[in-house]
Amino acid sequence: MASKITRRTAAATLAAAAAAPLAPSRAARPGAAEAVLYRDANCGCCGDYADHLRARGHAVRVVATDDLARIKREHGVPEALGSCHTTLVGGYVVEGHVPVGVVERLLVERPAIRGIALPGMPLGSPGMPGPKSEPFVIYALPRRAVGQPTIYAVE
Repeated sequence: MASKITRRTAAATLAAAAAAPLAPSRAARPGAAEAVLYRDANCGCCGDYADHLRARGHAVRVVATDDLARIKREHGVPEALGSCHTTLVGGYVVEGHVPVGVVERLLVERPAIRGIALPGMPLGSPGMPGPKSEPFVIYALPRRAVGQPTIYAVE
């Protein structure tokens, strides 16, 4: 037996379809690499940073750890450039509250570096409260541990 479509059902379906492009998408982009965000088990701002990435369509898995220093060492993040969380995405390490536009640039350009870092927890950076008081200096982490970090972006 064929189902009967009423005017009410048709109108509701058309209204939902018309409104869909207006709603912000939180779904992961097709083909996008999953980001794995390692955070200190006691830090609250890291979830806000994960939401910052998700708002632009990135799939993010958050992993609380009591040994974040080990994760940083394993991925070559110098102590001086550390922050409260370390994200692995697309074969790169992203340290700290790096704006999503800079992360996306990294994933598109695919430079021969280990990753990028925004040291500390700057006010006004994604996931952090307060107004931005100065430009964010994001460093490129060299692929080899013997190299020195260079400036990748200033936001």
